[in-house]
Formats: sequence, structure tokens, C-alpha cells
Amino acid sequence: MPPKTFCASLFARGKSKHVPVELAIVIVNWNGGELLRRSLQSVAQFPPSLPFEIVVVDNASTDGSRAWLESLGDRVRLIKNDENQGFGRANNQAFAATDAPLLFLLNSDAEVQRGAIDMLVETINSDERIGVVGPRLINPDGTLQASVWRNPVTPFETVANAFRLYKLMPRGLRGRLLLGYHWDHATRRRAQLLSGAALLVKRNLIDEVGGFDERFHMYGEDTEWSLRIVRAGWLMIFEPRAVVLHHGGQSSRKRWSDLEKRRTEYEGFFRFQRLCLSRRLALANLLTGCFVTLTHYLWQRLRGRPVEESKLVLKLHAAELKRTLLANSREPADGPAQVVKRTL
Repeated sequence: MPPKTFCASLFARGKSKHVPVELAIVIVNWNGGELLRRSLQSVAQFPPSLPFEIVVVDNASTDGSRAWLESLGDRVRLIKNDENQGFGRANNQAFAATDAPLLFLLNSDAEVQRGAIDMLVETINSDERIGVVGPRLINPDGTLQASVWRNPVTPFETVANAFRLYKLMPRGLRGRLLLGYHWDHATRRRAQLLSGAALLVKRNLIDEVGGFDERFHMYGEDTEWSLRIVRAGWLMIFEPRAVVLHHGGQSSRKRWSDLEKRRTEYEGFFRFQRLCLSRRLALANLLTGCFVTLTHYLWQRLRGRPVEESKLVLKLHAAELKRTLLANSREPADGPAQVVKRTL
């Protein structure tokens, strides 16, 4: 779609010089390419009914997507970084660049469906205690993409999933206890962790608890933020009526190999544990992780299957376990950008 036509469609019901913006749609882009275009086109096709603006933070893209965003002119507020600042810091830049009372965080590989944003707005405005609302996510083939999880994870969940002990539980009980792919995501409920692919957030919440912790470059930052939000007394709500299609993991596939991505995921998880969990729970999770991974590694070897990933994960767990046993305290809690200040 030519830029001018795209912009006219996108902002036909968007921001006006005479109407205060009530919603900022925040997108972090790194080499989003065609998926970024489809994400913005979905907003153009199914826009919210309230005045909105779009803030895109480009993390030094090299695939031509930054040039395409620039061609949209002032219809999209574009923040251009000279290097990849990571997911959390880039979102914080967007938080500081707008004073909209509602912010909709949308991945560059996610596409809103009809009425999704309005349904999220309706839910978040239904109770002043609600600070975050997340939609039902679907894969490109229409199947469910799990987006509601327990937070923090416990040894019980790790063992139940790793050894498939959940099969001993009735399906309903399994869903309530373990969530994730064990739950059908069919009803509205409170949540402790929602997928960061699409989240509607109140500005008041960000002013109170701060934005993303910038010590996390990628992976773990949404888990830490969610726990901080819940601990501050805000409610996180899953709203199944709102649907967003999420392609999932596209940026990471362009950036890392499978093993590099796995390493980055675990580094983020371990950092989350050091920052947020008691030493007792962190040790319990690490010991459980070592046991589960060692069992999987030995089983794969016996079957003549590749063991590179299991070997890497076991090594990471062992190193983190040693670090935790030797440490006397957690990392300091005063990380950068815990509180986001507006620049307007």
C-alpha cells in the first residue's frame, strides 16, 4: 500500500489537532519488514473508536523498515535509535514521549482483529483497580497461542510439565493449576503474567510502578514488570473477547540461532530470579531445573538424539546455581529506568 494511502486510512479516525489523544499505540520495531506493515495495516483496518496516536520506536533497523516509517511523515511518531536498545528500554522511550492516559503495547509481528482494542479499553475502564488487560492471542493458522501464565514459576509446575504429570490431573484442574497451554483461554480472569505481544496499560500504573527494568535487554522484562505490577496491588486481566494474531518470535529468529536464543531466554529468566525471588525459591527452581534438564539430557543420549540444547541448558543452570549458592544477596533493586519520566 502506498504511504499516502496507508496514512489516510490509518488516521481517518486517529489523532486530531483539536482532540486530545486518549490512546497511544506503541510498537517497537527491529527489522520488522512486511510483518510491521501488516501490523500497522491491522490498526488501519480495525482502529479504536477513541482518538489515538501511534508511537514507533525503531531499534536501528537495516531492512528498509525505518525508511518506510519515515515515509509516513508525522502521521506516525517515530523515535529512531542508533543501536538496538532492547525491548524494555525502547518501550520506556515511547512511554516518555506521550502523555496519553492509555497505552497499547503491540508487537511489530502482531495484528489486531476487529473490535479488539475497543474491547480492551472497555475492560480496563470497568474497574479503577485494573491496570493491564491482555487479549486472546492466536497463531496465523487460527489456533490458540497461550498468553496467561503463573508468575513466578515454581518447582511444582516445572516437574509437572517436564515429566507430563499433568496427564494424571483432570483437564479442568490442570488448566486452573498450570494455565499456559493447559488452559483453554475461554473466560475472563485475573492473571499474574500476560504475554507482552499485546497489552493495554494505564498511564497511572506506569507513573506509580515505573516502566520496564532496563537491565533486561530482551526476555524476562515482561515477567519482572508483571510481578512488580501485581505486587503493587494492580489487577491484570485477561480478556478473551479481544483477539490479536501474533506471528511470534520473528525478530529473535532474525537475530539469533536457536541455541543463542535459548541462552538469552535463560539469562533473562535467571536475572528475573535474582532480582525478584527469595533465595529459597530461586534455589528450589534452580535445583529442579538442573534435575529436569539432566534427566532430559541422559534420556536424549540413550535414544541417540541431539543433546546440544540440553547440554547448554544444564550448563547454564549449573553456573547460575553456583552463583546463587555463593551469593549473599540479590542484585541491587535500583536498576536504571525503574521510573519513566515524560519528556513532554
